[in-house]
Amino acid sequence: MEAYRAAGVDYGVLDEAKRKALAVALSTSNLLSLQGGQSIDASRGEPAFVFRVGDETLALVVECLGTKSSLCRAYADLTGHDHFDAIGYDTVAAIVNDLACVGASPLVVNAYFALGAPEWISTGSRLSSLVDGFARACVDSGAVWGGGETPSLKGIIAETEVDLAGAAVGRMPRGVEPVLGEHLAAGDRIILLASTGIHTNGISLARQAAGALDEGLLSQLPSGRTFGEALLDESAIYVKAVSEVLAAGLAPSYLTHITGHGFRKLMRPSRSFTYRLTALPPVPESLAFLAERSGLDDRTAYGTLNMGAGFAIYCRDDEVDSVVTITEALGMSPLIAGTVEEGPRRVVIDPLDVTYAEDELQLR
Repeated sequence: MEAYRAAGVDYGVLDEAKRKALAVALSTSNLLSLQGGQSIDASRGEPAFVFRVGDETLALVVECLGTKSSLCRAYADLTGHDHFDAIGYDTVAAIVNDLACVGASPLVVNAYFALGAPEWISTGSRLSSLVDGFARACVDSGAVWGGGETPSLKGIIAETEVDLAGAAVGRMPRGVEPVLGEHLAAGDRIILLASTGIHTNGISLARQAAGALDEGLLSQLPSGRTFGEALLDESAIYVKAVSEVLAAGLAPSYLTHITGHGFRKLMRPSRSFTYRLTALPPVPESLAFLAERSGLDDRTAYGTLNMGAGFAIYCRDDEVDSVVTITEALGMSPLIAGTVEEGPRRVVIDPLDVTYAEDELQLR
């Protein structure tokens, strides 16, 4: 997507790097058997790596916040408002939502707070806010915060910034197989769960857009909120939605977190199916404003941003009502948005007359 590439994020280059790294990583799978475990290689290229040790099926993920911390710092400089709790929360959400994609619930989350200068810690209330938000997200996702690392990387990270990331280990419920798309079938329905805003992807584009506006992050949205404040809304955590669906005995055929690549992520399964959407969720005003002010057409906007859908659950038609009931009770605003069909691997968004072809998402 040209607009995101112009903002400094080239998914073509990044995805190629991922594919090359995965190819090499695959050659190490046999080493786990030496420790009495088993690598589930079908999970390679999924948001979380799945493996077995004894009778436990575990999942591991590493994820980062990206440049939202810089946006938060810039907004604090402009307004004096401390939103570092929100980006602490966002960091955990990005991590645990990736675990949820394979059906795992997080056990332990570790933090990585890398500083450009140690003085960042002593500036105002930002550290205490960051820690509070990180801990609150751990509580909301049911994970213990195990520890972490806080390196000072002068010369690598700007002295005014912090790089936020982390890792987590999750566990599949006993007797439940990891959700890796192996049972995906034509006729399955696609249920979209609402996002709360931009989440953690598309921030580089948002920062570029703000830089081109006369009032920047202080630009007013139709609601009267500022663009910067709306961009800093906390991400949704989808762990409980997935865990309750599985606890109810339902068997989703696939799960995906709609982050970078936008709605192209709906064809993340490495299966030859067409993913057809016939309904779309409401678009949060921050994303509508960003798309408009960045001059994004529908194809670019929905192929880059989450546009109101943060997570997708694929399930059989006879499980749709149950999934909707469970997720609605959790306030996730589920939308029965589309269907998996026989056909070439692609995403078709009927209401927008937009199609993403197979070669527009290659993560394996």
